[in-house]
Amino acid sequence: MTAGPPPVPWTLDEAATLTAGADLWSTPALPDRGVLPVRMVDGPMGVASPHIDERDVSLLMPCGTALAASWDVGLAHRVGEVVAAECHRRGVQAILGPNLNLPRSPLAGRAFETYSEDPFLTGAVGAAWISGVQSRGVSAVAKHVVGNDSETQRHSMNSVMDERTLREVYLKPFELAAQAGVRAMMMAYNRVNGVPCAEQGHVMGILRKDLGWNGVLMSDWFGVQGGARSLNAGLDLEMPGPPRQMGPQVAELVGQGRVSGERVVEAARRVATWAGQVDRSPRPSELDPQAVLTEAAAAGFVLLKNEGAALPLRADRPLAVIGPNAAVPCYQGATFARIALAEDVPTPLEALRQGFGEVTYEDGVAPEYRLPPLWALPITADGGERGLTVEYVPGTDAGAEPTFREVRRTSTLVWFAGMPGGLATGQPGTVRARTRLRPVLSGTYRLFYGGTGDVTFLVNGVERGRRPSPVVSGDVMGHLLRGEADHLDLDLTAGEEVRLEYVMTFGPARAQGLWYGARPPGVPDLLARAERLAARSEQVVLVVGETADSGVESRDRTTTRLPEAQVDLIRRVCAAHPGTVVVVNAAHAVDTSWAAQAAAVLHVWFPGQGFGVALAEVLAGLREPGGRLPVTFARREADYPAFDLTPDAQGDLRYEEGVLIGYRSFAAHGTAPAFPLGHGLGYAEFEYGEVNVRPQADGALQVAVPVTNTSGREGKEVVQAYLEQPEFEGVPAHPELAAFAATVVPAGETRTVTLTIPAHALRRWSEAEGRWVTPPGPRTVKVGRSIQDIRWTGHLSP
Repeated sequence: MTAGPPPVPWTLDEAATLTAGADLWSTPALPDRGVLPVRMVDGPMGVASPHIDERDVSLLMPCGTALAASWDVGLAHRVGEVVAAECHRRGVQAILGPNLNLPRSPLAGRAFETYSEDPFLTGAVGAAWISGVQSRGVSAVAKHVVGNDSETQRHSMNSVMDERTLREVYLKPFELAAQAGVRAMMMAYNRVNGVPCAEQGHVMGILRKDLGWNGVLMSDWFGVQGGARSLNAGLDLEMPGPPRQMGPQVAELVGQGRVSGERVVEAARRVATWAGQVDRSPRPSELDPQAVLTEAAAAGFVLLKNEGAALPLRADRPLAVIGPNAAVPCYQGATFARIALAEDVPTPLEALRQGFGEVTYEDGVAPEYRLPPLWALPITADGGERGLTVEYVPGTDAGAEPTFREVRRTSTLVWFAGMPGGLATGQPGTVRARTRLRPVLSGTYRLFYGGTGDVTFLVNGVERGRRPSPVVSGDVMGHLLRGEADHLDLDLTAGEEVRLEYVMTFGPARAQGLWYGARPPGVPDLLARAERLAARSEQVVLVVGETADSGVESRDRTTTRLPEAQVDLIRRVCAAHPGTVVVVNAAHAVDTSWAAQAAAVLHVWFPGQGFGVALAEVLAGLREPGGRLPVTFARREADYPAFDLTPDAQGDLRYEEGVLIGYRSFAAHGTAPAFPLGHGLGYAEFEYGEVNVRPQADGALQVAVPVTNTSGREGKEVVQAYLEQPEFEGVPAHPELAAFAATVVPAGETRTVTLTIPAHALRRWSEAEGRWVTPPGPRTVKVGRSIQDIRWTGHLSP
C-alpha cells in the first residue's frame, strides 16, 4: 500500500492539479507529496480495453442483470474478487463499476449493465460486488449518480422526480454502496430536476452530509460543463485529462473569488487519499476464475417454466439444437466498456456437443444485427491472415504512405486521443482498411460503411459509395456506438474473391471511428430445415435472443418483443416438437406471449464467458438453474409503469410512477404480470415451515424461515421477505422487498434461513415534512418464493 494523503498545508497549485485527470484514464501525480496516479479502467463486466481493441483480451463476467438474478451476495463478492484479480493483472487500480442505475423501463438500452428494478436488491448485490473488488485492493467506482436510467438524449435529458422518489428509490443503491465503503462514485451526464449531475449540489450533499460518505466524486468522461459550478457543488475530480474545466486553472477561479481555496484543498485531499488506498502490488486470487464464472452464469439462469419436468434433459440421448444464439451467442451489449473475449471460449453449441451425445444443429433464422459483422465472413488481410489490413496516414491525402500498418479482426474501429502511427484524434488524418472476401454463398450481399469522417467505399479498387462526415453535436460517443452506416447491395459469386476497401479522412474530434459490415444472402429454407429437425428429434433446445448490438449505450429500444422471425421460429418449432426447451439470451424483460407453446423456458440474460459450459450443465441437470427474476415480465407492454423513454420537447423525462417502480406498481394496481419479480423454478422442491419473527433492540426484525428440500436432489432456494407499506401521502399501499437470502439445501434436509429486516425499511420520506418519518399503523410481512408465491404472512403491531 502507498502512503496516506500528504500533510497540510498544500500549495493552491498542488491542490488544483489533483482536481482533474492527467490523461484519459489516470489521475495526476504529485511525486514530491507522495501522491501516485490512480489508473482506471472501464467496467463493470470485466476489465475493458482502454483502447477498445479486440486483441486486448480479458475475462468477461455475467452482466449486472444476470448477477442480480442469482440473488446471491456471496457469489457477487466472489465475482468482484475475480474482477479485482483481472485489474491487478492489467496494472490498474480502479474499475468504473458497478452500474447502480435502475432499469426503470425494459426499453433501457443499457439495462444489461444494471441489476434490478428493486433498489434494495440492486444495492445489496452491487455492494457485495464492491466489497469483493475492494477486498483485493482495487477501488470500485459506483456509477452513475443519479437518474441515468435511460439512454435517449442522455447528455441533455432532465430526469424529473420528486424528493421521495429520489431518496427512496434512485439513491438507495448508492446509499448501500456508501455503507459498503465504496471509494469513489461517478456523477451522471443527465440533469436531475434541471441541474446537471456534475453540478448537483443537492444530491452530492445527501451523499456527504446525510450518509456521511467521504469518497471521491468524479465526473463521467467529459461531463463537466462548468468547473466552478461543479467544484462548488461538491465534485472532486474532472475526468478525463488533460484538464478542461478543472485542474491547474482552478487556482485562477480561487483568485477570482469564484471557488474557495478550502473547497479545492478538500477535493484534492480526497483524490490523494484515494490514491493511497489502492494496492499497486500484484494480488493473485485464490479463486479459479473460470469455475466462478461458470457458477455465476448458471446461478443467474431463470427457469420461467418447466411443464411436465421437461428439464433436465438426458445427456445420453440425441439432442437437436436450433436457433441463431446457440452458434452466435450474445455475451454483452454495445458500450465503450465492451470486453474483448478470448477466441477459445466455447459457444453454447460447442459446449452442448461436448456435454451431450449426438447433437444436430440448424440456425432456423439468421441473427438480426444492426451492423452485421464483416469479420464473421471469410476475409483475408494482405499477409494472408484472417482480418483486415488497417493503415494510418497523417493528414488527409488518402494516397500518402502510412506511418503504421496492422491487422484487425473487428467490424468497428474506435480511437480515443492517441492513434497508431503518431496520429491523434484531434488532428486531421486518414485511416485505410482493406480486405479480400471470398464468398461461400452466391447471391446479393449488403455491404455497410460509416465513420466519424468522410468515408469512401471501394470494391476491386473502384469507388462504389461515399458517406460524408456526419454532423455530430454533443454526444460524439453515442454516435460512435450507434454506428449509423450507408450500404451497397452487391451480387457476388461463391469462390470468386472480391477486394473491399474503406478510406476515411477525418478532422479534429474528441474520438474517431470507422465501421463496416456485411450481410450475406439469406438461406431460403432455414426455417423449414429447423422444423424438420425438430419433428424427427427426441429432445429439442431452441436458443434465441439478442445480438451484441441490440442493447446500445446512447440508444434505447423500441419494443420488448424478440425479432419477429425468432417468434415465428419459436412457434413453428414448438408446434413440430411440443417438448421444446426455449432458451432466451436477452438481458432485459421480454415479451413472452409465445411461452405457452414451449415445454420449458430458460432466460439466461448475458451470462458472461461461462455461458456455454453452464448451459450444457444446467440442461443436463448437472447444475441447478439458480436464478430468480430481478425484473418483472409484463403480459402487455402497456402494463409497465414506465415504458417510453423519450424526453418531451423541453428535454424532460418525468418519473410519474414515483416510488411505484416495477413490481410495486403491478401489486399496487392489481395488474397480473406474465412472470413476477423473484420468480424462478429449480430442479428441487421446497416446503416452508412456521416462520418466526423477532423484534430486535435496534428496531430491526429477525425473520427465521425453516426450508425443507422435499425432493431427491440438492437444490437452491431464494427466500424473500416483503414488507407491505401502507398508503402514505397519496401513494397506494404496496409491497417492498425488505430482505432475501439464497441457500443450498441437501435432498430431504431442512435449513433455517435467517433474514434481517432493518428498522429503516419502515421509514418513508415525507414530502410534507421534508424528512424521514415512520408512518403509524400495523405492518404486514410476507415470506415466500416470489412476490406472488407467498408461503407465510404475518402482521406486526405498531
